Amino acid sequence: MISEYPARAISENSQLVRIPRRQLLDRVLARTPRREAELATPPPGSGLKPVLGDRGLPFVGNLLKAMRWGPAQALAEYRRVGPVTWSRPLGQPNVYVSGPEATQVVLSNKDKAFGQGWDYYIGAFFDRGLLLLEFDEHMFHRRLMQQAFTRPRLEGYFAELTGLVDKSVAAWPTEHRLLVYPTIKTMTLEIAADIFMDAEVGIERDSLNKAFIACTHGGMAFVRYPIPGGHWRAGLRGRKVLEDYFFRMLPAKRASQDNDMFSALCHARDEDGEQFSDRDVINHMIFLIMAAHDTSTTTATAAAYFLGKHPEWQKKARAESLARGDAPLDMAALETATVLDEVIKETVRLVSPVPGFARRTVKDTEILGHYIPAGVTVSVLHWVNQLLPEYWTDPERFDPDRFSAERHEDKSHRYAWVPFGGGVHKCIGMHFGTLEVKVILDAMLRHYEWSLPQDYEIPWAFSSMPFPVDDAPMVLRRRPRSSRLRVIHPVI
Repeated sequence: MISEYPARAISENSQLVRIPRRQLLDRVLARTPRREAELATPPPGSGLKPVLGDRGLPFVGNLLKAMRWGPAQALAEYRRVGPVTWSRPLGQPNVYVSGPEATQVVLSNKDKAFGQGWDYYIGAFFDRGLLLLEFDEHMFHRRLMQQAFTRPRLEGYFAELTGLVDKSVAAWPTEHRLLVYPTIKTMTLEIAADIFMDAEVGIERDSLNKAFIACTHGGMAFVRYPIPGGHWRAGLRGRKVLEDYFFRMLPAKRASQDNDMFSALCHARDEDGEQFSDRDVINHMIFLIMAAHDTSTTTATAAAYFLGKHPEWQKKARAESLARGDAPLDMAALETATVLDEVIKETVRLVSPVPGFARRTVKDTEILGHYIPAGVTVSVLHWVNQLLPEYWTDPERFDPDRFSAERHEDKSHRYAWVPFGGGVHKCIGMHFGTLEVKVILDAMLRHYEWSLPQDYEIPWAFSSMPFPVDDAPMVLRRRPRSSRLRVIHPVI
């Protein structure tokens, strides 16, 4: 059997790395965990343990393995060493934590020992986005940004979202191969431009999309210097493209009262009248649009893939959508779509759109009795938590029922399922993002049917975010118009 989830390196007959499970685990487990100097000497009398790990290859550490095997690498290290280990990716000491207990220590951050740890990776490209702020400054910015995600604003976004998605999805070609990933990515960028900015991206769409891709890939560059042809230089150029675009739009947004996110950030004020600077608004817009359209694209693509591989779940989800009749799609109704909800939750369990969360210790601390000195990057590999048999029945299998009211396997531990993060840095746009994916899948289910060959497995690549290297080709078959029941007209 080939595993359902993309960490196929630990499954028999893996098509991704072609290493049988036993052979891979024998190789991994044969390595002896070693001590890293700065993590090896807890303070005398503290009773704390050193962190064990593996230096890996010179400079890159275990990064190449992680990019090739994804969660399989992290899962193998968890089994070999335990929930706290270390490596040196890109020459930087990095502590990795996985498993619900260790995840809880870091994300709950009760003693405020963990600040944000993203600067080294993406700070040059997403400067001072919400994810890169910490403590009091982070809370100030988050409170202001929350004004763009209130229920009335979400309802306004939703009214436009349904029309945009239905118009786009209805025009997809049928009866021949469609590359689902780039098709959805183009749509979600246009959605973000319309709802977040009330703007038509038009001829700039391709350049903006390339700029966002360059920024997200730049953080994984081995050579962190702007040499010609390098990812770092491409990311810096992408950042400049995005800044220029948003600064051109800023004066009009400051003067407008539009119901889009750009305008909401321009006019947000706290109780003392404080508001975002122009630079703050630009930084937040670049980060929000990247996060919104990239994560939604990955989730919608993966969900479409699983529904194509599991026709019984596609039928259940379609029946739920059609049961609402021909009334316009309502936000409250979609929120109660339990089948779609369970499908999406299971999808992000198996294919986490954000593979991990980065923190950095601001003082000496400990994780499950292991000494962690100040100034160390701590990566929370929560994807591992979502694949552990201690918390999930047959964890490699696509089984949305595990999220049903009867089973609630996600409640086995508070941090067993944390695709949106936890603590004060929990994703601010998770509700909107889930609604967007639901609307996309709902439109696909009403307009089309699709299936995938049993032997087809998406070849996921693992970088800053997972993406299918073959762009997820699928063949859609248009359903009879009479059986779609509802036609959504775009909002003008």
